Amino acid sequence: MKTPTLQSRESQETMAAFTSTLPRLALTAVILATPFVLAGCGNLNKDGMSTSAIPDDYRTRHPIMLSEVEHSLDVPVASGDRKLTNGLRDSIGGFANEYLSTSSGTIQIMLPQGSPNAGAASVLRKQIRDVLTTRGVASSKIIETSYQAQAGGDVAPIRLSYVAMTAMTNPCGEWPEDLTNNTMANKNYHNFGCATQSNLAAQIANPMDLMTPRAMAPIDATRRSTVIGLYRQGSDTSTK
Repeated sequence: MKTPTLQSRESQETMAAFTSTLPRLALTAVILATPFVLAGCGNLNKDGMSTSAIPDDYRTRHPIMLSEVEHSLDVPVASGDRKLTNGLRDSIGGFANEYLSTSSGTIQIMLPQGSPNAGAASVLRKQIRDVLTTRGVASSKIIETSYQAQAGGDVAPIRLSYVAMTAMTNPCGEWPEDLTNNTMANKNYHNFGCATQSNLAAQIANPMDLMTPRAMAPIDATRRSTVIGLYRQGSDTSTK
């Protein structure tokens, strides 16, 4: 049986040991909780381009959209012209190829009226129509109209135009805020990334690629049989 003095001494030693363990327990709890706190902070910046939970993504400010856009080509005509040059024929042919690849609507030939070159434009009208039909544009899709031009001043061109769905972004060059405000807030300025988005939109050959992927092309059965045959023979399967 323990004496009262011995029991009191053991109680004091147990209390001292527990008291000295408390700081270590608190430090361990802080260390274990730190990763969870940091992970919670990291979730606020999921896209990697947000500052203080405020969206700062140039793709949001300047999205690439599909819009109905008028495509046009101005054909310069001098008052003495009676024949299209080779350079103009190539330009009109390229415009016709773009039309065939992006539109199924009509293409307009707009002739100037009241200008000094109105007579020459009327003569070249048939040649322009021939270039378009030669490149594959149906005659029923070509519409001829006119517009009132000034009697003096610059020479009025023959304008070719059609409407097609085109990938584009909003206009660039807008500066609604002072740059110093964005710099102090560590944010991108409003016009940041607009040129990049515009260039990317201009490089998209088929705007429908932004909406849905294309169907897979059919397999080349002949080439597949050749490759499998060479593989079975242990020969080189690469194309020479």
